[in-house]
Amino acid sequence: MRRTSLRTLLIGLNASLVLLAVIAVAVSAVGLIERFADEQGLARVQLAGAGAQEAVERSARDVRTSALLLAERPTVRRLLAAGDSAALTAFLERFRATSGLSGVAILADGKAFAASGAAVPWRRVQGSAIQRLPDGTLLLGSVSPLRETPGASAAAALVLDRSFADRTSEQVGLAVTILDPASALEDPDDPRMPLRAEVLASGGPGSSRLEATDLFVSVRPLKGPSGEVLALLEIALPRTAVTASLERLIRNLLLLALVVAALAILSGFLISRRLTRPVQDLTASAARIGRGDLSTPTPRAAPGAGAELSTLAATMEEMRRRLLQLTSELRRRQAEGEAILTGISEGVFSVDRDRRIRYLNPQTAALLGIRPEEAVGRFCGDVLRPIGRDGGRPCDESCPIVHARFRGGASATEHLVLPDGSRRSVVITSAPPAEDQQFQVMRDETDVEAARRQRDAVLANISHELRTPLSAQLASLELLRERLSANGLDPGVGDLVLSLERGSLRLTQLIDNLLESVRIESGQDSIRHRPVALDEVVEEAIEMTAPLLSQRGQTVEVDLPYPLPPVQGDAPRLTQVFVNLLANANKFAPNGSVVRVGGAVEEGRVALWVEDEGPGLPDGAASSELFGRFVRRAGDGGEEPETAGMGLGLWIVRSIVERHGGAVEAGPGPDGRGTRVRVALPRARAAGGAAA
Repeated sequence: MRRTSLRTLLIGLNASLVLLAVIAVAVSAVGLIERFADEQGLARVQLAGAGAQEAVERSARDVRTSALLLAERPTVRRLLAAGDSAALTAFLERFRATSGLSGVAILADGKAFAASGAAVPWRRVQGSAIQRLPDGTLLLGSVSPLRETPGASAAAALVLDRSFADRTSEQVGLAVTILDPASALEDPDDPRMPLRAEVLASGGPGSSRLEATDLFVSVRPLKGPSGEVLALLEIALPRTAVTASLERLIRNLLLLALVVAALAILSGFLISRRLTRPVQDLTASAARIGRGDLSTPTPRAAPGAGAELSTLAATMEEMRRRLLQLTSELRRRQAEGEAILTGISEGVFSVDRDRRIRYLNPQTAALLGIRPEEAVGRFCGDVLRPIGRDGGRPCDESCPIVHARFRGGASATEHLVLPDGSRRSVVITSAPPAEDQQFQVMRDETDVEAARRQRDAVLANISHELRTPLSAQLASLELLRERLSANGLDPGVGDLVLSLERGSLRLTQLIDNLLESVRIESGQDSIRHRPVALDEVVEEAIEMTAPLLSQRGQTVEVDLPYPLPPVQGDAPRLTQVFVNLLANANKFAPNGSVVRVGGAVEEGRVALWVEDEGPGLPDGAASSELFGRFVRRAGDGGEEPETAGMGLGLWIVRSIVERHGGAVEAGPGPDGRGTRVRVALPRARAAGGAAA
């Protein structure tokens, strides 16, 4: 198949684009002009209709003015008083000729004493308004009484006939027709009949373009004194008068399109001859760069090739030089990277999106007891062979590689089974994906893990052995305090017993936190998912911390919405969460203050918070920093309270809440004072989905 040359493409593209642009502009222009012509034609007949109606109203005012002037003439009163009808008729004839009226008359006792002009039944002319006579004549009449002559009046009339319509047509510039409402609707085939009927029905003006007759028509009503339509003013404009210039414009646009297309073909031919040669040279240079030949310089464009091609040639030459430098730099960095990866003591391996191994350094192969070529291309779980505490493979549920893709990084301790059957504990730190690869660093932690397990076992045993006698001691102290109160002994002794009870309660809380931290660190962090009533959890936590709160004269205000929806979780663990939060508020709130427990039901979750009236968070302290392990919060003056613990309480709170699928945050109270720790837990269905 023969390919089209660049010259032909340039000529054809240039000509077609210009021609298409001209045609598109012409078509859109013709459409816009047609629409504009229709709008102008419609506006023109509307304006002419308004002018014709104004001419009728102006004639009505002239008739009224003429009647008033005639009634004010002293000559009329004198001739009427003398009874000279002939002289008065001659005077009225001159007055009618100068006023342009159809008829004038002087009435005495309702009868015409003298008249001039058209035969008008003057006794029917009343007031000053448009009237239709019994014979169908439409006229503008006005009657004005003669001053100082009782029973006499002057009347003037103007007949709205064909001559009046012709004069009005000359004034507005379009043909004006005065129609009788009855005869206007006689012809059902007349295209103008619907518009006339609409005007008669609405009593307002109407305008439209009639496609059948290709006319612009405006119809306006002429109303009598009582508001009835006595006549219709119809103004028509042929559309050909508007579209004549449009046809000339279309012819000119077509001619312009042909001329522009011819010029485009000629210019495309000239431009293509000038651009083809330099483009071919640049194409050859680009092909060499694509093949990896970065040593051959890019030829410069000819002086007549244009500034763009000269800039393109210079840019390609600069790109070639930079690619040469980058290639050299990449080769150097690749050598350095390989030296680093083979020289460090930790193992490094990378996987693709399917977690298949793409690279591993010699240290990784040595840790796993395999050869590198045996691992490349295989699933990482089949190569590392990790085993969880339950004996299963953790690749599906707790893989650090998968967690790093959503968290931005992850680290986990894995127990691997080597090919020879031995076991090795490693810490795998996984980075987030970079393009199609994800790198992991493997550190041998076999000896460290053994020491950690021994430490956790000793710590758990010590904590357990301490908690058993403390629980018995706390129960004995509670019983002793109740009996002392019942026997009415010295209150000082009861205070001492209460102080011992509070100390035992604090020590029990510290041991509970220590045991929970050991379970969390050792991976024994399973959560039972059962329906839990949060109000009962809060109530139990308040009862457990009541001695601590009463020691400092603090009170607890509970404001929870009713009913609280249940959540899926572990009730003892959630009770420990609110015991830690209430104990934390007890430590940092001043004596005699109020600790508030509130809540709200939100979409898909339940939020509870514990708020104190303490000094608040330190300036610049982030909420996430307070929930770190062994982080202790400062009190007033930046000093820790006397009852400060080991910094495990809030860390355990966050661990338990996150294992329930929730979130915890700390911030100032609603009024900017104190501290509010807010716990959000998913409602029963969401929690069940998270557990699954």
